[in-house]
Amino acid sequence: MKVNKIVTLVMLISVVGSVSAQLPSSGMSTSGVLDGVYVKEHIPTKRVIQYTHLREADIIWAKRVWRTIDLREKKNHPLMYPTVPISDRRSLWDVIKYGITEERSLTPYEATDEAGDPNDQFDIPITPANGNVDDPAYKQKIQELFYDVSTEAKLDDEGEPIYDEMGNTIDTTIYTPIMAEQIVKYVIKEDWFFDKQRGVQERRIIGIAPVIYSKDENGDVKGFKTCFWLYFPECRYVFQNFFVYNTHNDARRMSFDDLFWKHDYSSYIHKESNVFDRKVSATWEGVDALLESEKIKKELFTIEHDLWHL
Repeated sequence: MKVNKIVTLVMLISVVGSVSAQLPSSGMSTSGVLDGVYVKEHIPTKRVIQYTHLREADIIWAKRVWRTIDLREKKNHPLMYPTVPISDRRSLWDVIKYGITEERSLTPYEATDEAGDPNDQFDIPITPANGNVDDPAYKQKIQELFYDVSTEAKLDDEGEPIYDEMGNTIDTTIYTPIMAEQIVKYVIKEDWFFDKQRGVQERRIIGIAPVIYSKDENGDVKGFKTCFWLYFPECRYVFQNFFVYNTHNDARRMSFDDLFWKHDYSSYIHKESNVFDRKVSATWEGVDALLESEKIKKELFTIEHDLWHL
C-alpha cells in the first residue's frame, strides 16, 4: 500500500514538473530550473470567466467609444515592462507576439483597408492560404507585423555599394525586431450598454491594437502607425495566462485579462460613435480635446442613473 502511494506521488510530481516547465509564466527557466520557491500555477492554468449572455431585447441603451492607453504614463507601465521576457512575466506586446507566432491562437487583422484608410472592422484577417501556416507569403506577412522592414545598399568587402548590370545599387532587406519599448500606446474599441434584465450598465472591450511611431526614411517621427487589430474576446484566452506586475505583493498578481476586466489602467477617450465618424481631435485640440474626453467619460458614468428616468 505504501509502495503504491510512493509511486503515485512520484508520478504526480513528475507530471506537475513537466507541465509547469511548458507554462510560459510558471517561473520555470528554459533549463527546467525553478526560479523561486514554488511553481506558479494559478495564473498559467486559470480559465477565462465567461461573459454573461445578452439578448438584443434586453439592451435598451448602447454607446461605442475608442480609448487610448498611453504607455508613457506610470499607471500603464505594467503593460509595457519587462521589455525583455523573463521567467514569470512578459510585456503585453510579447504576450501578443507569443499568441500570434508561437501558440497561433490569435488572428491579427489589417489596420488599414485597400485604399489605405484606417480600418477597425475585423474584415481583413491575416490568415494563411488554405490553412497552411507554412505558406511563405503568410510567414512573410506575419514577420512584417513584428519587424521594422527597411532596405539599404548591399556593400562589398571594401564597404562600397554593389551595382547590377543596369547601374542600379543592389539593395538588401533588413528586418529589425519591434521591441516592447517601441509600443507607444494601445487603442481599444469598447461598447457600453445597459442591460435591463440585470439592471446594470456594463462595458466590454471589442478590439485592441498596438501603436508605434511612424518614421520617414531619415528616421524622423512623422506620426503614429497602428500595427494591427486583435479581436479582444479571442485575446482573453491568451491574456488570462500571463502575469501582470503587482507593486505591493509578488504572490498576488493578476493576469492581463483581469487588468482589462477591472479597468486597472489610465486612458482617455479619443472617439465616440457619431454621425460623422470622426475623432475628438478633429474638432478639439490640446486641453480642449482632453476636456471633451472627460465630458464623454462623465456622460457614460451618469447614464446609468438617468436611464431609470427616461
